[in-house]
Amino acid sequence: MGLIRLLSEKVSNQIAAGEVVERPASVVKELVENSLDAGATRISVEIQAGGRSMIRVTDNGKGMSRDDALLCLERHATSKINIAEDLSSINTMGFRGEAIPSIASVSRMTVTSMEQGSDSPEATRIEIHGGKIRQVESAGHAVGTTVEVRSLFFNLPARRKFLRSPENERTHIQHFLTLLALANPQVGFVYIQDKRRVWELAPCCIDESSDSRLKAVRERIGALHGEGISLLEVQSEGEYRVARELSENTDEDMDWDGKTTVRIWGLIGAPGVSRSTRSNQHIFVNRRPVENKSLNRALMEGYHTSLMKGQFPICCLFLEIDPSEVDVNIHPAKREVKFHHDRDVRKLLSHAIQETILKFHQPKNYSQSIIPMEENVIDGDISDTAEVELKSDQEKPNLVKEEGGTLFKDFSKSVKGLNIGHSLKSLDIESSNELRGEHLEPIPLLSVSLKLIGVVGKLYVVLESKNGLVLMDQHAAHERVLYEQMLRRMEEDGAAPSQKLLLPETVELPPKDAKFLQDSLQILNRLGVGISEFGDRTFLLDALPPFVKGTDARKFVLELIDKLQAAGEEVNVLRLGEDVIAKTVCRHSVKANDLLREEELQGLIDNLRSCKMPYTCPHGRPTIIEMSYSELEKKFGRIQ
Repeated sequence: MGLIRLLSEKVSNQIAAGEVVERPASVVKELVENSLDAGATRISVEIQAGGRSMIRVTDNGKGMSRDDALLCLERHATSKINIAEDLSSINTMGFRGEAIPSIASVSRMTVTSMEQGSDSPEATRIEIHGGKIRQVESAGHAVGTTVEVRSLFFNLPARRKFLRSPENERTHIQHFLTLLALANPQVGFVYIQDKRRVWELAPCCIDESSDSRLKAVRERIGALHGEGISLLEVQSEGEYRVARELSENTDEDMDWDGKTTVRIWGLIGAPGVSRSTRSNQHIFVNRRPVENKSLNRALMEGYHTSLMKGQFPICCLFLEIDPSEVDVNIHPAKREVKFHHDRDVRKLLSHAIQETILKFHQPKNYSQSIIPMEENVIDGDISDTAEVELKSDQEKPNLVKEEGGTLFKDFSKSVKGLNIGHSLKSLDIESSNELRGEHLEPIPLLSVSLKLIGVVGKLYVVLESKNGLVLMDQHAAHERVLYEQMLRRMEEDGAAPSQKLLLPETVELPPKDAKFLQDSLQILNRLGVGISEFGDRTFLLDALPPFVKGTDARKFVLELIDKLQAAGEEVNVLRLGEDVIAKTVCRHSVKANDLLREEELQGLIDNLRSCKMPYTCPHGRPTIIEMSYSELEKKFGRIQ
């Protein structure tokens, strides 16, 4: 007998099933996607013991005839793809034709289906054990299909042993269901877990308008994750050039005048809304939930300094693109995708996010930026207040240096001026729909009038808005103001700030690094690094950005070279310069315990309003936060 032989059909089916069916969540995903492809408007999912014991998916889709129900158990028996070229334009959730036979080969499965418009009053019921058909009979069933899967991996003990706890498996199932429910708000979903109804989502009414779709997704997010999440609406459209083949005989004849349009829409967390993991990032390409590192990077680039380091934005974003520009045939699970023009898609997504955040930050017209308190806490109009601009530690705002100096001579009097009872009454909190509205579009804190109360901890400025209590970090706020001022100068002057070294020093590099540095001298000079050639492999360093210590000069240059080499051709000088500026302004900003005079504090708030992105410092920390009256009421037990 030879060494090479064909595997039996049973073994090959089980091997294939191992790729498609990784865990109970994979079964739920494949079955629900089949229901969506069948045009279902209502889908019910029921599981027991985390899907290990039982999974049942019922839909009201088109259903199947007896012949189609039997044929669906055959591998690659699909009508979604007819020829190989169809792989370049996939519009359905499933296309391989592997899901049903793969699941059937590793479980005890029952398929019951009634075809829409069938002449027969009876449905078809098929029972399969380990891939073998045990029974085919007539049964009663409404139009649609029910697939019941029991004893998953009963014939693969090794695979069953590696299943996690029921709780862990339930988490994965709920995650996939959440993704599919968000991608299809026009479909009603019922999720039952161990005979307990977890959620029931009514179908949302959707027409062709973008506002209708955004509203539906917002409603679905509210139903799944609860109300009160501050979300911004993203609506963007862009295009990039693509090549179209003119001849089948040669790839030299290309037409580069072709264009592909990418439509990006959905919801993203407002500045200050973030999570410690990516678990709340949901991105869909042509309604398919996908995983793509390039899209994740584009999302982070879009937020840039609006996001705190170590935090990740939340989002529910939809990309609509020509199916021929996306390859979903990467893995049987169909979660991973590749774009034929990855860089272009990434730029469009990053731009859409950035534009949305900048639009949110756009200052409004204010009649009065700070409202004085009843007891003359702040007097006068501050519209003409000069910029708070610092160039060195010696040129900080005229801080109050005297012992015991405060913003107010008698802080207790300013606290009395708050008049809490009057404020609450005037806002009519008990009946205010504005404060308790369902998913209202978030209002920028700096777009409303603010009432100055005082300063606590010699760092946090206390203000009052019509919606609640507002706190501003004076250090972070001043960082943002100086950062944008210096960034504008860099953009206008073409170079970041720098300072001369008292004692210039030489830097000697290996031949490869020396050649790269020779080609990058102009870039380094724009970043505030004064460096020039001083020999074949030696360079003279005579200036550095203000935040770099002279003792760290060589180390800083080497690290900057590494960043430039890693960036390659895509290096953005301004983006690297931003990091330099961010470290510089941190040193020169007002600190905790720096007591600002009234006019200085007024100027800081006014300058912050004029920033493009005023709600975070250059490092991503918040500059200003709000605690709504609703939150205060909860803290004091007035509401639940």
